Amino acid sequence: MAKAKTLYACTECGGQAPKWQGQCPHCGVWNTLVETVAATAPVRFESVSGARSTVTPLASVTARATSRIPTGLEEFDRVLGGGLVPGGVILLGGDPGIGKSTLLLQAGAALGAAHRTLYVTGEESAEQIALRAQRLGLVNAPIELLAEVQLEAIVAAINATSPEIVVIDSVQTVYTEALASAPGSVAQVRECAAQLTRLAKQRGVIVLFVGHVTKEGAIAGPRVLEHIVDTVLYFEGDPHSSFRLVRAIKNRFGAANELGVFAMTERGLKGVANPSALFLSQHAEGVAGSAVVATLEGSRPLLVEVQALVDPVQGGMPRRLAVGLDPQRLALLLAVLHRHGGVDTGGFDVFVNAVGGVRILEPAADLAVLLSVCSSLKNKPVPRKTLIFGEVGLAGEIRPVQRGQERIREAAKLGFTTFVIPNLNKPKQTPENTKIIAVDRVEEALALLRE
Repeated sequence: MAKAKTLYACTECGGQAPKWQGQCPHCGVWNTLVETVAATAPVRFESVSGARSTVTPLASVTARATSRIPTGLEEFDRVLGGGLVPGGVILLGGDPGIGKSTLLLQAGAALGAAHRTLYVTGEESAEQIALRAQRLGLVNAPIELLAEVQLEAIVAAINATSPEIVVIDSVQTVYTEALASAPGSVAQVRECAAQLTRLAKQRGVIVLFVGHVTKEGAIAGPRVLEHIVDTVLYFEGDPHSSFRLVRAIKNRFGAANELGVFAMTERGLKGVANPSALFLSQHAEGVAGSAVVATLEGSRPLLVEVQALVDPVQGGMPRRLAVGLDPQRLALLLAVLHRHGGVDTGGFDVFVNAVGGVRILEPAADLAVLLSVCSSLKNKPVPRKTLIFGEVGLAGEIRPVQRGQERIREAAKLGFTTFVIPNLNKPKQTPENTKIIAVDRVEEALALLRE
């Protein structure tokens, strides 16, 4: 709260002076300055509760269980942690044209039947939104549209209509007259997002932001929005593929790194119930350089095919390229393979790819990468229906990974019968009709390709 400022006003002309003096500096009349208190500037920011905050003991605060609101899209609900939370603020970022507006329009259409939904568009006109709705078969969707970019007008519309859910498409187009900078600047984005977030907390409104991304794929701002909002979702996917991935980077109401898989169709985005089938090869016979790993994406075990191509160097330095995996970790694994496995790749180019455009961030794929590289180098395929996972240490040991039994169960549902896993992940009871190969060292795992 700004302190009141004392000024001296002239009773004759109304002019003001910062300090008392005998003569008014404006009209020149003597002994007319009278002490007065200047009107305080309006407070730009209020507390989240809308009133003056007080210190409260934690034990006296009653936690209220809030039911989540399903969006009507099962994969979207999975990423959100079960649905939308009243008062929650969600940021959805992704490359242009990947389907952010389509996803939120579909979710708004499903939510609008039971919850009043306001779709604020700053990049498109209401007619353009109607054309997209017509293409998606959502012409009669119970959504209210507002084509506006001024923050004050958007807040006034929210106060007047009292919606339960507000979509801002996009936050980079919104500006406030309180700042002189251009829309999309860091100051404007931070200010507008902060004001709308505070409004969401005070009124219990769910706000969904669409955020632009930079050339590097990060939320434009730079990253100031990620600290303000409750949930950050990234829309990923190969522009040449129909499949889209929505990944939770931050979620105050659910698990981070959760993954939702969608397929882009003529009628919009459709959830994929069994995404593991998308990332597995359909080869009738085993192929050299291919291995299947079970990776965890949030709470979901996901089976992904890792492919490797090892080819003699055609002059110059050998190349190491990883798509969907950490290139630095690939170089580390090749060094371990040489030192402890006796496999030299110094005279070869090594290319590794995670099929389907998925990104594998955990070290559980280390063992699968090593076996796929050796398989390609020796031109000997890994036995079909074999699942491989395990972290590889610099000493050549195979370290256990978390939730190993869940990975095995997921693979068993898809018909996998052989499992190459760390010894410490070996289940107490072997599933029926399956073979468990528990290994402690890299050398033991490589023996699989010699059988």
